[in-house]
Order: sequence, then structure tokens, then C-alpha cells
Amino acid sequence: QVQLVESGGGLVQAGGSLRLSCAISRSIFTISYMGWYRQAPGKQRESVATISSGISTKYADSVKGRFTISRDNAKNTLYLQMNSLKPEDTAAYYCNVKWGWGDYWGQGTQVTVSP
Repeated sequence: QVQLVESGGGLVQAGGSLRLSCAISRSIFTISYMGWYRQAPGKQRESVATISSGISTKYADSVKGRFTISRDNAKNTLYLQMNSLKPEDTAAYYCNVKWGWGDYWGQGTQVTVSP
């Protein structure tokens, strides 16, 4: 079993920055796939950024150049640095880990960007 706890969400004005953290309950050294997803009200959950094989990153077109995903193996933590935030980035953000046969999700952290 793997537990994920997100933090760092909040209310920010457009153009501002936030850094989301996802604390993971086990060593992430051997976890090859981790990612951040988001879900806005009335919309489907979508992939924001993923990191696989430790170094390969992929971003949604809407966040490229503004968001950066990273991992700290020593702290068992996944991060999402979000810069130049826009109102359309408003959503609940979820951390996801695929390990073994499992697909694990955190409880989510709310990000609200005001105009």
C-alpha cells in the first residue's frame, strides 16, 4: 500500500506561483511513474504533468513552460512548481503513483486562481 498526501494549494492571483508537494509513504527510489492530475468542476480529470523512469517528463500543452514537475528521492516527495498561474488553472490537483499492480491517488489539494 502507498499513501499520498498533497499540500501547497491555496488562493493566488493570476500571474502568481504555487508549489504543490506530494508526500509518499514509501521510498520512491524504485517508483518509475508519478504524476499530477487536476479536475475542475464539471470537467473530467486531466493529466497535468508526469515523470517516468526518474527523468522523462511530459506536460499538458496548457501548462508547458509554466509548470515543472520534479521528485526528491531522499524526501520521498513529488513536487509541482506552478508559475504564471491563470484562472483556468483553478482545479483540485491530485498526485498519482503507479507502483507494482497498484494505482494510488492522494486526496487532492485545491488551487484557486483569481483574475
